[in-house]
Amino acid sequence: MAKTNKTTETQVDVTDFINSYVENEQKKSDSFHLIKLMSEWSGFEPKMWGPTIIGFGSYHYKYSSGHQGDMPIIGFSPRKAEFSLYIYSPTEENKHLLDNLGKFKMGKACIYVKKLSDINIDALEKICKATIMYQNEHHECACHKK
Repeated sequence: MAKTNKTTETQVDVTDFINSYVENEQKKSDSFHLIKLMSEWSGFEPKMWGPTIIGFGSYHYKYSSGHQGDMPIIGFSPRKAEFSLYIYSPTEENKHLLDNLGKFKMGKACIYVKKLSDINIDALEKICKATIMYQNEHHECACHKK
């Protein structure tokens, strides 16, 4: 039986989500700033994916196992402890982009950042744009329609 993806695009309003979910005022401000930046860099409006991910654009993936689905091209989640940034494509040519990012932790599928002031926004932009390019080259991507 095919596994159903939990992370799908929803109709929840992004602003309502931030205002109701994010308690810390600095994180709320950083969230709205990230939305502005990621919208500008990606060319897509923010959409909610699952209960807590704010995504921009979408791409379709298909694994050799047959599992497939859609995910945001780039995105983030303003989790309680830190932001989860879904912005990195781990390729040899992209590894150097992390050198100038600033204070972060690397997870399996995301980058963890406590607050925007801990990172270099120019480096963040380069990582986001490299990820958009990677998704465009490797998947059926909404960025093809741009």
